Amino acid sequence: MAVPEGHAEGVSTMTDDGLPAELRAENAIRIGQPPRDRGEAVRKLIWILPWLVFLGSPVQDLASGRHTPAATAAGWVALVSFTGVYLTLVFRNMGRPFSGRAVGAFVALLGTLALVLCLTLGSAWIGLFVYVSVTCGATLPQRIAYWAIGLNTLTMLLVLLHFRADDWSLVLVVLLLGFAMMGVKQLVRTTIELRKARATVAQLAANEERLRLARDLHDLLGHSLSLITLKSELAGRMLPDHPDKAAQQVADIEQVSRQALVDVREAVTGYRRPRLPEELAGTQVALTAAGVTAEVPEEPDLTGVSVESESALAWALREAVTNVVRHSGATRCTVEVLHRQTLDGPVLELAVEDNGSGGPGKGPGNGLTGLTERLEKVGGTLEAGRIKHGFRLIARVPAGTPSAVGSGA
Repeated sequence: MAVPEGHAEGVSTMTDDGLPAELRAENAIRIGQPPRDRGEAVRKLIWILPWLVFLGSPVQDLASGRHTPAATAAGWVALVSFTGVYLTLVFRNMGRPFSGRAVGAFVALLGTLALVLCLTLGSAWIGLFVYVSVTCGATLPQRIAYWAIGLNTLTMLLVLLHFRADDWSLVLVVLLLGFAMMGVKQLVRTTIELRKARATVAQLAANEERLRLARDLHDLLGHSLSLITLKSELAGRMLPDHPDKAAQQVADIEQVSRQALVDVREAVTGYRRPRLPEELAGTQVALTAAGVTAEVPEEPDLTGVSVESESALAWALREAVTNVVRHSGATRCTVEVLHRQTLDGPVLELAVEDNGSGGPGKGPGNGLTGLTERLEKVGGTLEAGRIKHGFRLIARVPAGTPSAVGSGA
């Protein structure tokens, strides 16, 4: 009997791409999919043909000469028709199955042929019920297949009683093979769903990587290019009267450019993870270069804060300072890093407040949107908006055991 899908097992040989030969896309017989070419169709057909062993008894009966010429000719026509319908149903079920009504009609035709041939030509044809049972399990919906297999087994049992045959083991074979084909069909369906799920996961991973890369490049280049622009303007103003100071600014521009190149390379390869102390030091430099009076804390207390949470907070600081330098027009900026106790537990809070306008935009830009996504991934939150005399950004990340507890956020 034929199974709806699969291929013979053999010894695996490794190919140049590191995959077993039978798993390569051009060699594998794809489960639950139609043949891609004539060669694959032939391989699937070859896997089906050996299971036609139960047709041996009908063929031997027709070749024995025990029937009249008319009965023999009719038997051959019926046997060929039965086999053709069976192979068509099973082969088409591999990828382009018939509609439900067509499948039901073909299964009914197979059952009718099996019953008529057994009653007219003898008990040698009783093996046809095996193929009817396999077809029911492989092609019919699960609820209908249960009843169809049971009805087919009962019909075969009655035929055996009619002929007073003693081959009762065949009844068990018919019943078990029908249910086995139902299991194979479910396995094929699960394989197809897993294949689709794997494609979806791969697509989501690619989208997530694009989003990560866009966020990193936005935050990195926005900050670095803003600092380069400021220092270039300072160098231009100092060049006529203070060439030595202008040269220092040019040296700083070179250093910032080199560091930006390193950061971009790390972002592209996925290894970029800024640290909060380094960003605080860079904040002091950037704000001073922009002519903004800065109040920046020294070494922060990172007790109980994971590396991922610290990295998200460092990105928040970089984005906030970039917005102050580029958009706000502020003259003063204050940065605070505090441990606080909230209803959700201890957190490490970063607050960046300036006396500027907050920028020309009316809504959150790409930077704030990316920050919100970063903080949400580590269980943090972001608040940003205008206040009475400026703009304030507050980012919070979970902290395990804070060394000092504030007044509550």
